[in-house]
Amino acid sequence: MQFADRLNNVETSAIRELFKLLGKPGIISFAGGFPDSAMFDVDGIRAAANQALTDEPGAALQYGATEGYNPLREQLAAFMQAKGATNVAADQLIVTTGSQQALDLLGKTMISPGDKVIVEGPTFLATIQCFRLYGAELVSAPVDGHGVQTDALEALMAEHKPKLVYLIPTFGNPSGATLSLERRKKVLELAVKYNTLVVEDDPYGDLYFAEAPPPSLLALSEGVPGSRDLLAHCGSLSKVLSPGLRVGWMIAPPELLAKATMCKQFSDAHTSTFAQATAAQYLKAGRMPATLAHVREVYAERAQTMGDALRRELGDAIEFVQPQGGLFVWARLTGAGGKLANGNDLAKRAIDKGVAFVPGTPFYASNPDHATLRLSFATVGTDKILEGVGRLAAALNA
Repeated sequence: MQFADRLNNVETSAIRELFKLLGKPGIISFAGGFPDSAMFDVDGIRAAANQALTDEPGAALQYGATEGYNPLREQLAAFMQAKGATNVAADQLIVTTGSQQALDLLGKTMISPGDKVIVEGPTFLATIQCFRLYGAELVSAPVDGHGVQTDALEALMAEHKPKLVYLIPTFGNPSGATLSLERRKKVLELAVKYNTLVVEDDPYGDLYFAEAPPPSLLALSEGVPGSRDLLAHCGSLSKVLSPGLRVGWMIAPPELLAKATMCKQFSDAHTSTFAQATAAQYLKAGRMPATLAHVREVYAERAQTMGDALRRELGDAIEFVQPQGGLFVWARLTGAGGKLANGNDLAKRAIDKGVAFVPGTPFYASNPDHATLRLSFATVGTDKILEGVGRLAAALNA
């Protein structure tokens, strides 16, 4: 078959390919970027679904507006307002089929073949694939423990004049880094200075363990004149409520939102109205704060357990910043003591020892650091984390 030329720019996800190896009995997986299904508020979601079918069964089961089910848009606007984005209204957002669709819509509406797009190095693998599908030439901006390095980002913006800049400012995937307040303000100032769209992807911002992170770029944009007109914010209920609902949203300037809505009409007409009505009822019922409190407590314990175990079992052969939220430990092999310093090679050894993780290489759009790896603590209990890290140490010492 003669496939579209655009497919020459992408390949299948390294993470999805890794999952094919996980059928081995007894394997402990630190590979997935999933929330723990044991913590889904099944009773609350069931009650919300029943309420949706009781209150407006016709609307919940019928075709709906491409922009989204209006009661959900109102609830999502209130959800964002409670987090500091006080000027968000329902008509300033569209509901998407997960935040992944929001990224796809941004690719469709903003990227022409050959356009420069700046992403973090490392960044979300699916974003690399999505933007490349539309012909973007990706440029990596370096990241440290406080998020993207804004001095380097400015230099890249001045040099490449990108069509857009894509960032995960809070508990990034895979880096786990959180952009400091000072750098967040600088990013907004850079958007205005270079008249460049900044995309803020925020699926993990509610998953903090102790102190809340700095306000979102969206919330801070009110204090940086002109920046709101150059900002798209993508949110999701997947990591905090249920991925199966496939409910995300995008807040963007009116012109961009209109183009994205038009493109969404072509792809799926609208996100499932039943899922939207269920999510709306769930948010309306006020169960989200308790759900988030429980999830934060469990993930915080698992993150601490994993960090302590890595330091104890692998010592100076590995380095990482202890995560303060999100789902991941982003680590780097140092090669200390002559031990292995390549994450790709360690991943193969680890499978043989019964533990899986994702090597860091695929998360870079360019100049990958092959010593890096991503470990997810979200879906594994503390006992299994201890056992899995022990297996990882055995693989490193093999």
